[in-house]
Amino acid sequence: MSEIKLSEVIERSKKIRAQYHELELSHHGSEWTVEEDALAFLTDAALVGRLTMSQQGRWPKGNTAPELEHKLGECIWWLTILADRMDLNIADALDLFLSKTEKLLEK
Repeated sequence: MSEIKLSEVIERSKKIRAQYHELELSHHGSEWTVEEDALAFLTDAALVGRLTMSQQGRWPKGNTAPELEHKLGECIWWLTILADRMDLNIADALDLFLSKTEKLLEK
């Protein structure tokens, strides 16, 4: 699979989230709140932990590679969505984190 640009990830993520908002409206009469999105992210992040344990042979679940790959992608998607919904630029946040950490580790 080819590499994709972060700007493309952001735009595709927003389109998918808009489609989910439509489903939420039809099923529940309202869109999920930012807090509900954060909880959904945390649930998926926890599943990454459990699937990682399985992938590393520390939890008996069998071949979890496809599910782990899906959940890793979904967590990146959720982080992109959460940043957008809280009016934060995920690209700037990532660059700031990387730059700060690189400088910290240079010492």
